[in-house]
Amino acid sequence: MEKPENALEFSAHIELSDNKLWGAHFHVPDPIAQVFLGMGDKRVVVRINGILEYQCALVSMGDAYYVVTVNKKNRDALKLKAGSPVQVLIWKDESTYGLPMPESFAELLAQDEQGNAWFHALTPGKQRNILYYINQAKTIDKQIDRGLLMLEHLRKMNGKIDFKILNADIKAANRNV
Repeated sequence: MEKPENALEFSAHIELSDNKLWGAHFHVPDPIAQVFLGMGDKRVVVRINGILEYQCALVSMGDAYYVVTVNKKNRDALKLKAGSPVQVLIWKDESTYGLPMPESFAELLAQDEQGNAWFHALTPGKQRNILYYINQAKTIDKQIDRGLLMLEHLRKMNGKIDFKILNADIKAANRNV
C-alpha cells in the first residue's frame, strides 16, 4: 500500500480498555493528535502495520490524551494482544460520511427522496450508525433489507432515530428471517 499524502507515522502499543465501549486502543501522541484537532475534525483513517486500514475517530480520554480504538475483529486479523507493538499511519478522513456508503443504500436513497432528505438531515454520527449497521451485512440482499429497515424507521419516526424503537425493529426483523 502506498503512503497517503499528508499521512503521519508513529509507533504505539495495544492497550486493553477499562470501559464497556471498546476492548482495546492505542495512544496517539499529542503532537500528532493536535494536528488533526487543529483541522477541526476528529475523523481519521489509520493503517496499522502496513496491512489493515480503517476509518475511525480520535477518542478523547479526558484531558489526558487521545486514542484510536481497535476492535476485536481487527485485533484478531493482525494477531494483536495487549502490549503488541503497532506501526501506525494516520491521515485526515476526507470521505463524506466517515464510513463507506454501500452502493445498495445509495441506490435506495436515490429512489426515496424523503428518505434521502431525512438521512442527510441526521447528524454525522447518526448517519455513521446507519452506515455501520448496513455495512456489517455479509450479503447484498441483507444490505438492502437493512437499508429498507433504516428508511422505514426514519419514515415511522418522522426523520428521527429512536434507538430503543430501532433496536426493537431490528430484533423483530431478525426474528422474521
